[in-house]
Amino acid sequence: MKQGITIQERLKDLRTERHLKLEDVAEATGISKSALGNYENDDYREISHGSIITLAEFYNVSTDYLLCLTENRNHPDTGLTELHLSDSMVELLKSGRINNRLLCEIATHENFIPLMTDAEIYVDGIATMRFQDINAALETVRAEVLQKYQPKKEDTTLKALQASQIQEEDYFCHVTHKEWDAILHDIRQEHEDDAESASEQSNTLKIIADAEKAMRFPGNALDKFCYVMCSQLQISYEKLTEKERADLKNIMKKSGIFKDSPLGSQKRR
Repeated sequence: MKQGITIQERLKDLRTERHLKLEDVAEATGISKSALGNYENDDYREISHGSIITLAEFYNVSTDYLLCLTENRNHPDTGLTELHLSDSMVELLKSGRINNRLLCEIATHENFIPLMTDAEIYVDGIATMRFQDINAALETVRAEVLQKYQPKKEDTTLKALQASQIQEEDYFCHVTHKEWDAILHDIRQEHEDDAESASEQSNTLKIIADAEKAMRFPGNALDKFCYVMCSQLQISYEKLTEKERADLKNIMKKSGIFKDSPLGSQKRR
């Protein structure tokens, strides 16, 4: 997940979250569809001042937000005093050592408030006395059973009374862990299609699958090698013309990778 966002990405996000097509924005703003498409192109850098103002008004955001100078769409003038942030927190947020965008997504997730509530209960020791009361009551019952019935150590009831005692740290670790897992799982799913996100498909497994297909491909060892290399480059070797295949094979013959590969070794033998 990126630390920051570009103007091009912000423009596209503002449009897509409103389910608008380029034609819709063009009709509403008077900016041509081609210009709007260029503005959202990662390689495009020239956006006129007039277009920036027009688009900011259309999307009902500040020009600073559109230009990625702030992440605040609705609260551009909120002061630090209102946020109750310590100096060390402000320094951390400004340091670039953490991904502030990810932190914001974590903090605004629906499970974050329950997580903070449980964390506060644990940190302030609000439930400590309750845990102690429950455990003391269970221990009293266990002591009475021991005194009255003198059961064996492996007695099921005795062990159940002991196992029923709840350790405060274990309980809150379990609860907060589930809440934390849910937050990270949802955010990961939200960003699984991002360009920065790692593919779930193993590249090693893909190479193996491509190699297996290549072994079934008609032709000599060099054809099979070219097939695998083209697969890695997302080129269909089958769709190449005879001349393109011939040119490619002439180039690949010079490759040390081919000469050292099992296919190249087979040819030498």
